[in-house]
Amino acid sequence: MIAVPASRRSMRLSLAALAVAALGACQQRAAPAVSEPSPVIPAPIVLPTGSGCGPEIARTKAIVDSDVATGNLNKPVGDRFGADLAQAAAECAAGKSGEALHLLAAAKSRYGYR
Repeated sequence: MIAVPASRRSMRLSLAALAVAALGACQQRAAPAVSEPSPVIPAPIVLPTGSGCGPEIARTKAIVDSDVATGNLNKPVGDRFGADLAQAAAECAAGKSGEALHLLAAAKSRYGYR
């Protein structure tokens, strides 16, 4: 056996420790599975057709309901908007088309709809 000086022995031990540490760093650990959130795909909106205050209010209500369902409008705001639309619908049902369309326009403006 060959005698190795103490200084070279400590250097070899240091290199061996460094190699072990480097190999330990190379160990791949399984990354936690990250799942992408699935996009919300809303159902197609079926808008009522026709003219006059009834279909116009119904179209707006369908859009607002869809926006609440997809999270584009929060529920409390959607509920307030729905109450305003119900008031406009009541005026329309009473034959007050002008007042109903005025209430509809005011509600759409208030909540940022066109």
